[in-house]
Amino acid sequence: MLQKLPKRSGLRLIIAAAIAFFSLTLIFALHRHFTFYSSYDQGIFNQVFWNGIHGRFFESSLSSQLSTNVVHGGEVPAVDYHRLGQHFTPALLLWLPIYALFPHPATLTVLQLVLVTAAGIVLYVLARQYLDPLVAALITVSFYAANAIIGPTLENFHDICQIPLYVFGLLLAMEKRWWWLFGILAVLVLAVREDSGITLFGVGVYLVLSRRYPRLGLAVCSLSFAYVLVVTNLIMPMFSADISERFMLERFGQYVEGEEASTWDVIGAMASQPWLLLEELISPPGRTIRYLLGQLLPFAFVPAAAPASWTIAGFPLLKLLLGKGQSVLAINIRYAMSLVPGLAYGAILWWAGQGLGNFPKRLKNLPPRKLSSSFHNFWIICICISLFFSLVSNPNRTFYFLFPDSIQPWVYVTLPEQWQRTLQIRSLLAEIPADASVAATTYIVPHLSGRRAIIRFPALKLRNDQQQLTNVEYIIADLWRLRRYQVAFDEDGDRLRSMTAIIDQVTSQEEYGIIGFKNGVILLQKGAASQPEAKSAWLDFRTKIKRIL
Repeated sequence: MLQKLPKRSGLRLIIAAAIAFFSLTLIFALHRHFTFYSSYDQGIFNQVFWNGIHGRFFESSLSSQLSTNVVHGGEVPAVDYHRLGQHFTPALLLWLPIYALFPHPATLTVLQLVLVTAAGIVLYVLARQYLDPLVAALITVSFYAANAIIGPTLENFHDICQIPLYVFGLLLAMEKRWWWLFGILAVLVLAVREDSGITLFGVGVYLVLSRRYPRLGLAVCSLSFAYVLVVTNLIMPMFSADISERFMLERFGQYVEGEEASTWDVIGAMASQPWLLLEELISPPGRTIRYLLGQLLPFAFVPAAAPASWTIAGFPLLKLLLGKGQSVLAINIRYAMSLVPGLAYGAILWWAGQGLGNFPKRLKNLPPRKLSSSFHNFWIICICISLFFSLVSNPNRTFYFLFPDSIQPWVYVTLPEQWQRTLQIRSLLAEIPADASVAATTYIVPHLSGRRAIIRFPALKLRNDQQQLTNVEYIIADLWRLRRYQVAFDEDGDRLRSMTAIIDQVTSQEEYGIIGFKNGVILLQKGAASQPEAKSAWLDFRTKIKRIL
């Protein structure tokens, strides 16, 4: 039988694990960003924060470009578009003072890492309420090693990165009976996103079924359910029609007919089609099973036997399983992170020897399960396998310099090659004034997003604060990247052709002049004369890609 780990040794182990997690993810996440592999969402959030510190809360021209008015209605992106119509995220206001001190897109990357790392520390404190230091430490290390944590942490900044910290804090406050803190964190969970009430609803259901605090559980369930309905049906439509005309249809359009649907419409349609609901729940079966195994693996599959895990994590999981699209069951994408708090807490209760029905007694007075040497070894193996898959899955192309994006055909970018390109791109970015309006390609957008007017190229027009339609002052496009990736990814070939056609058009009509060109990255300025050397380099590059066009 394993010897118990001393209390101080357990704390030292977790501090070491937290430092290792933070340090490694910090290095790789910042490297991903500074070598131009962070993408559009990083730009959206950075622009939202940048507008926020200038008093224009939740406005974003980049979000406007994704709105239903632009995507489906053919309108022009507007600089004063309020993103709250797409996602209701008031909790982001908490972090505005930090961003005001360090107004840079990399600040959001660091913030995300701090929030996730802190969540692991709170998880250890939560686990120590019932478990000895060794088991509590293993659960926390499992959290840091989970693919569903590592992948989304290395992603662009996202609002769900707040969920683990708030939920672990909420559960710890419940265990300590710090009801004032429980109330604050419940509100913060709701404020993360319009759909985070689903996570809080699971906590409420657990409180009811476990019979620990049934009245509180009913109140939490009622608050969560009402919040989701009120925000999605009354508040968000005040800003835009995106929730009903785009997002609900994109995720749950298989249940409804027509060109728009509210949250209530979708719930009603689901209830009236039980067979379709069941089909969506289990399909595609292979991918669903792989996703569940990936979520359970770092915890040595213990949450699968823990009723509390299914109670708390079951509702956000249900939302993913009933939706459509490739992202819902992608373990490296932010949605996967919302399941982990419930799985981790269920693992704590399982090791504490608890199901859902024996909570009238104090948990500490009941004997915990023993960790045998054989299961300890198995658990360590599971953690190592989870780390291995987290690495080789190349989450969000963070390890692009270690693994090819495609083997057949071969697509691979070396580290020296990308570092050289990084210097070339930055030299062109330096020529764009800080207050100029810009159209940029996806992976350049984040680095220029701290401004009022920016959109994704090949779009050129936007609506300014005077409600006038105007073309952007600068265009910068990384065509080298599209050329490299188009052999394996058809959409990159399509983008290369459309962007080249627009560059040909605006330069031939002398609307824009080519003022810079380096290694497949082109910079154009509105109304400027083309510089002979830059134009010659562009024409030479265009000749090389002629067969692709």
